[in-house]
Amino acid sequence: MTDHHQVVKRSLNNSVMTLDRIAAGTGIEGSALNQLANPGGIFVDVNLDLYVADCLNNRVQLFKPGESNGITVAGSTSLNPTIKLSCPRAIVLDAEKYLFIVDISNNRIVGSGLNGFRCLVGCYGVGSQSNQLNRPYGLSFDHSGNMFVTDQRNSRIQVFLLMKDSFVLSFNQPKFCSTATWNSNGITIANRSIVGQYPTAIFVNMNNTIYIANQQNSTIVMWQEESVNPTKIIHGDFTEPNSLFVTSNGDIYIDDGEKNGRVQRWSPETNIFVTVMNVSSSCFGLFVDINDTLYCSMRDHHQVVKRSLNDSVMASNRVAAGTGINGSASNQLYSPIGIFVDVNLDLYVTDCGNDRVQLLQSGESNGIAVADRYLSLNPPLDCPSGIILDAEKYLFIVDQNNNRIVRSDLNGFRCLVGCYGVDSQVNHLNNPSSFSFDRSKNIFFIDQSNHQIQKFQYIEDSCVNNSSAVQTVYASKLTTNSSTYFLDCWESSNYYEAIQVNVHTGGVYTLFSKSNMNTHGAIYKDCFNPSNPYENQLPYGDDRCNPNQFRFRIALETNITYILLVTTWFANITGAFSIFVSGPNHVDLKNIMNNSSAVQTVYASKLTANSSTYFRSCSDSSSYYEAIQVNVHTDGVYTFFSKSSMITEGYIYEERFNPSYPTKNQLSVKPNNCDSPQFTFIIALETSITYILIVTTWAPNITGAFSIFVSGPNHVDLKNISSPSVIEISYSSTVQSEYKLQLTTNSQTYSRDCRQSNYYYETIRVNVVETGYYAVISYSSIDTFGDIYEDDFNPMNPFENLLSQDYRVCSHDDFKFIVYLHTGTKYILVVTTSSPNTTGKFFIETSGPKNITFDPYSKYFVLFCKSSTEN
Repeated sequence: MTDHHQVVKRSLNNSVMTLDRIAAGTGIEGSALNQLANPGGIFVDVNLDLYVADCLNNRVQLFKPGESNGITVAGSTSLNPTIKLSCPRAIVLDAEKYLFIVDISNNRIVGSGLNGFRCLVGCYGVGSQSNQLNRPYGLSFDHSGNMFVTDQRNSRIQVFLLMKDSFVLSFNQPKFCSTATWNSNGITIANRSIVGQYPTAIFVNMNNTIYIANQQNSTIVMWQEESVNPTKIIHGDFTEPNSLFVTSNGDIYIDDGEKNGRVQRWSPETNIFVTVMNVSSSCFGLFVDINDTLYCSMRDHHQVVKRSLNDSVMASNRVAAGTGINGSASNQLYSPIGIFVDVNLDLYVTDCGNDRVQLLQSGESNGIAVADRYLSLNPPLDCPSGIILDAEKYLFIVDQNNNRIVRSDLNGFRCLVGCYGVDSQVNHLNNPSSFSFDRSKNIFFIDQSNHQIQKFQYIEDSCVNNSSAVQTVYASKLTTNSSTYFLDCWESSNYYEAIQVNVHTGGVYTLFSKSNMNTHGAIYKDCFNPSNPYENQLPYGDDRCNPNQFRFRIALETNITYILLVTTWFANITGAFSIFVSGPNHVDLKNIMNNSSAVQTVYASKLTANSSTYFRSCSDSSSYYEAIQVNVHTDGVYTFFSKSSMITEGYIYEERFNPSYPTKNQLSVKPNNCDSPQFTFIIALETSITYILIVTTWAPNITGAFSIFVSGPNHVDLKNISSPSVIEISYSSTVQSEYKLQLTTNSQTYSRDCRQSNYYYETIRVNVVETGYYAVISYSSIDTFGDIYEDDFNPMNPFENLLSQDYRVCSHDDFKFIVYLHTGTKYILVVTTSSPNTTGKFFIETSGPKNITFDPYSKYFVLFCKSSTEN
């Protein structure tokens, strides 16, 4: 009863026509689960399940026998978003319980299937043509599967014949379990000799035929998966294609937009190319949907456009997504690349510049971010470039700048392939651009910067539930002597134990803990770095029942060493724990001693106004620092970290620290990834070497107390070593009368490059009393330029006698360089300007181990330079 917002029923077996019983709805219009709003068509299946087309709520409700609350099975408010409806009017189920719905206000018929919902009839807008409807009202099927539709405002009944070979996807869209895993080592199936330099596009069809666009040779390369060599090479007049798409009839659509402004289609029947779309730039993504609409993502125009391939006239393209202006609003895109259109005609766009994936539901211009940089991924999403949905509409995304592929499932997002960094190793990717599945669920990748195609094999056993066949038990305890690290960059450290896991049989394993402590577990490939606890960490399916204990499922391989880390959620907690590992076979569990925090040395001091100073960077102000000599008694890996109310910085040097040259002798360390005001790093130290630890602050002129903690296999000796501030002596022409106050039009001139001869300059004699490194700095408003020469300066040849110097330009108006000077040697400092014909005052400041003195130095030359116009 539409006007009463209710469905009622009575048994026809009752001889007395008693009052009707309520089947659905309260009789009051509403959108609650027990309410309806102008219900239309109804359908009851053999299980007595009632389906109601709930028109004004734009949904289809399922009422189970005896239930008054309905379940939304179609419409935007369903538990798993299906398809957007506008006043569904009629509903029919087929033998497989798939839904067929009259979507009256959208003037169409939609249906569900294995791949979700899609439009079946009336998909080209309202009208009276044979493929259009106007306010359809009801539908029914005959025994042959043909569809009859009452086309109300066209005053007709339309029949739509069932096509025996109705829509078939041209690409593989597998269904996966949440623990699906791929071999971490890829197989190179094609190298540069086949795919050329920097390949960008790949497609694998339902028959496992592989298609590659070779940009270098302007060809399309095809081969069967089992073939070693290409089975067909198609030559065309396209240039630098960035994408391709293959339909189920074998037609190949290829980008030719960069120089020729078009998309071309190659047909296997005619063996010729024809233009099917005009575009204003390259298409970095191509897709043909189930209604034969062609989509092109124009990265450089921040837009996705489309046109129907059924139109006889190639008219202007329609906008599918983006405004054409880069931005991050819901209706904008920023360098879109990969695209995917599902059977509901929902468009998914990898919005590279915004680090997100946008979903634009059919007919909508505003997108929904279904993946972005705020996901629980480390590192976060960075320029997604490829997108595929599996059979259950979970996302598989190429995370280009992180050189990996990630996927979504019931437990969120996780990394699948390329999780171990970037290079040319078999388990690494380098600038991946697109990918495709074959029918065996293997992943094929364009490994762009390695100029190859990589295949990552699907592990069949990763979805087999064999996790309880054999169990291994391990017991231990965390004590105050256990190793420590920072979990999630907290200020207090956490005790942990690292356990090596050796697998004898590949498969899916379940690992869980039992303890009175609130335990946390993580598993790593090859090694665990306590200063960067996300490095080498493997993704896994969280399967915990007890929130205080960890439990997860993960596919493990026999040829890989794994590290299980057991720690606690809260800092400084100790206690006993047990680990249980269930899977297809026993595993070996062995405590591996990580001595990076077994013994701790503490050092406390403070930076004051009397502390040494240096220029940590090109800053006008100096920073206070303390130099601490580090003597090591046992070789090994040590962790250094600070605690202070100041924002501290820490650097370590071998043998000697030169405050005039703060990068010399500096050692590289493994820093932590914490956004913390304190420094933490890990480094391997040797007993035969003296080290210098420099403690300073991020900002200049900051003082305060600090503590240094050093953890490792043994105590270390930490000693404050006297290191006076770098001596800073000022030189100015105002002090020495014989030296000019400024560069004037009376100053000498020379040509720095024999092209222009009107650079004013001053020469200054530098007198050194102690050999060492010296910093020479200028301050001026005239953009000064400085060089230092040994023995003499010849303006006719400004490269003669020029010393090598480490330039550090702090601003465009200043020069600063560091140079090694010897006693007993004559040096000439030349001060000039970066631009000719410039005059003004300047100020020179030097820093070094001892005072140096300056004397004016004059020597006049007549300058002759060959004109640049002479031969």
